[in-house]
Amino acid sequence: MWNKKALVQKLEAVNEYEQEPIPTNKLKGWKSFLGIYAGEHTAGTEFVIGPLFVTHGASAVDLVSGLIVGNILAILCWAFYTGKIAVKTRITLYYQLEKIAGHQFTTIYNLVNAGLFCFLAGAMIAVSATAVGIPFDLAMPQLTDIYPNSIGWIITVFVIGAITTVVAMFGFDQVSKFANVAAPWMIMVFIAAAIASLPRLGVTQVSEFWPVAQEVIWTGIPLEGQSKFTFWHVMFFAWFCNMAMHIGLADMSILRYAKKWTYGFSSATGVFLGHFIAWIASGILYSLFLIESQNSLTFAPGPIAYSAVGIAGAVCVIIAGWTTANPTLYRAGLAIQSINPKWKTWKVTLFVGFITTIAACFPALVMMLLEFVALYGLILMPLGAVIFIDIYVLEKIGLRSNYALVSKSKMNWSAALTWGITLVFCLALNIYGGIEVFFLGLPGWFVAVLVYIVASKINQKRPIVKSPQPVA
Repeated sequence: MWNKKALVQKLEAVNEYEQEPIPTNKLKGWKSFLGIYAGEHTAGTEFVIGPLFVTHGASAVDLVSGLIVGNILAILCWAFYTGKIAVKTRITLYYQLEKIAGHQFTTIYNLVNAGLFCFLAGAMIAVSATAVGIPFDLAMPQLTDIYPNSIGWIITVFVIGAITTVVAMFGFDQVSKFANVAAPWMIMVFIAAAIASLPRLGVTQVSEFWPVAQEVIWTGIPLEGQSKFTFWHVMFFAWFCNMAMHIGLADMSILRYAKKWTYGFSSATGVFLGHFIAWIASGILYSLFLIESQNSLTFAPGPIAYSAVGIAGAVCVIIAGWTTANPTLYRAGLAIQSINPKWKTWKVTLFVGFITTIAACFPALVMMLLEFVALYGLILMPLGAVIFIDIYVLEKIGLRSNYALVSKSKMNWSAALTWGITLVFCLALNIYGGIEVFFLGLPGWFVAVLVYIVASKINQKRPIVKSPQPVA
């Protein structure tokens, strides 16, 4: 019989050390990070991003070379940037930012952060729903869809959202275990599905693959109404599609559990299994789907995988959506919980899961995933630069780090101005310079660094008002 009291007690016992460094006895070994990165990045997004490179007309040469260079740069950021900072501080991004920028600023940031994570997790729940709906002959989303197209779609999304939320509510350990179980099987299905599809594309021996890849799969010609992608689009997207996680430092929440900063290199399992092999594999599946459906506008990972390898492909899509949505919901829960440490993390995650599930009902999250992923990384990037400079540079140039903490300020205007000015600069480059969102992260980071140093020099000229000491 279901014991509600025992379940609540178990949830109450979950301690994610939201406002303190991770104790030494809670640190994790390589296996946890290999699994969670492989699971998160060989996941639901891969069934969307790979096909979108096909729709945007990336050529085979540009795709392969761009993915290799961009993914290597992303791994280096996870290790040398996020890994080092996470192991040095042992706290979440949200608590570190509160010490630097103050509680008022962090509250605003965390709400934005959590909202973006909810949208990403929602897209992955929608991906899983496209597979769950196959036996029920559910009407699938089209490339042009924005709103839910049926009650059946909404019900399916809510079922998937409920399961995903429950796993995330039990904390890092359960998220990690789920990923470790799912990841090895998923990558095998990705590879098997792609190989099984190749004969239907005209590939019967290894030597035939590259000519078919250039002439049939990644032709270099975008679908009607889609923009053209080059090497630079692919490279910068591969590098910055997880900008929020590495340069934006959201993965401090994950890597703070690492025994060594070098565990950041474990991101290679996700990057090269997911952001290389799986993107290529899903692109192959989508190309076959386009040919056999005569360029159908349906854009549903579930039916695409099912048409290639049957039930195994559909189940893989379901699990893949979960393994991305679970850690993303976990991060979103931590972001909201840090606003008020008295809130129980599991209750916050339950609330976040509900909001995420509502967002998942809108197919536009999936159809615009490339642009959304690039945008949410860009929005969170400036505060990653703020934390980096605060930890490694400010004290070396005679300024105080953790300024909000030492000055007892609720709002560090240096951080606030950095965030605002950087995003306005990037917006101006986009509107007036015609620079696409995929390319804005790199110049934006250097602008954030410069603005934060200058603003801190000006802001810290004001004397810190110390609280009066009690008379002995």
